[in-house]
Amino acid sequence: MIGVLGFGVLVLGYRFLPRRLAVGLAVLWWGLLVAVQSPLLPQPNRAAAILGGSLSAWLMLGAVAVVVFGYWLGLRALRRKGAAHKPVADDPKAFRPAELERYARHIMLREIGGAGQRRLKDAGVLVVGAGGLGSPALLYLAASGVGRIGVIDADVVENSNLQRQVIHTDDRIGLPKVQSAVIAMQALNPFVDLRPYARRLDAASAEVIADYDLILDGTDNFDTRYLINRLCVAAGKPLIAAAITQWEGQISLYDPARGGPCFECVFPNRPADGMVPTCAEAGVAAPLPGVIGTMMAMEAVKYLTHAGQGLRGRLMIYDGLYSEARVIATKSRAGCAACGAKP
Repeated sequence: MIGVLGFGVLVLGYRFLPRRLAVGLAVLWWGLLVAVQSPLLPQPNRAAAILGGSLSAWLMLGAVAVVVFGYWLGLRALRRKGAAHKPVADDPKAFRPAELERYARHIMLREIGGAGQRRLKDAGVLVVGAGGLGSPALLYLAASGVGRIGVIDADVVENSNLQRQVIHTDDRIGLPKVQSAVIAMQALNPFVDLRPYARRLDAASAEVIADYDLILDGTDNFDTRYLINRLCVAAGKPLIAAAITQWEGQISLYDPARGGPCFECVFPNRPADGMVPTCAEAGVAAPLPGVIGTMMAMEAVKYLTHAGQGLRGRLMIYDGLYSEARVIATKSRAGCAACGAKP
């Protein structure tokens, strides 16, 4: 049957002809087959006999072709629409499904929500000291989803640390504390960017401070505390600083760039040697750094998400022995050598 053979030739030639030309030729061929079989021409006629088929058969074939062609056009349109909405590349800042599930309890909180969790993900926090205070602070910052966490410490893990420095473990004794801390945080939250600095913070560390949005001071000596304060004041960075001894701890947010006092406004004079013993000299209850260090992480989350009332201009003092806590007001000190506060 020549009519069918004609369609076969067009199908084979479809690969070599422009798409529109091939479709046009197929329509013309079908129209010719219908025309020679139509009642408009004398029936039977020689052309109809040569081409073969019947009017009803060619009309049915045309109807099927229209349905198939319409389906193909619809499918093509849907594919184009889907491609138009598909991102060219994955947004590296977008939350993965696993992150949304992980942070669901945060996102449920009215004071944090999705916007607050986004702020946490976009933030960078530097923790100075991976010891008693830094351990719980680092763990909860990582668990909370702070996007970039730096930790600076020059010490190695020792057996005596494990009584209170919960980020370290017995099998990591001898490792640099920053490396041990990174291992623990990475195991807790693989979606966080972790940056260890295995060195002491010194006057040349200004470039490290400048790279973060918030600084946490968990050190245990006054020289470093005053140095961190000076570096934060110079860089205009907020500082959450805490200290512990025996059964007591204290914590505050020092932020002179935003109207609060700096650490040196509140503590203008460095204590004389021996006046304030360190934890190694006076001892410390094991859970105390966990309590105060966790408060540091809480204040950091509040600051970064703009939730609640922080400790800017307020000093919280906690007494673990008698289960008491009190908050006292602090203010900028005129003529402060660090921040130059004006009366």
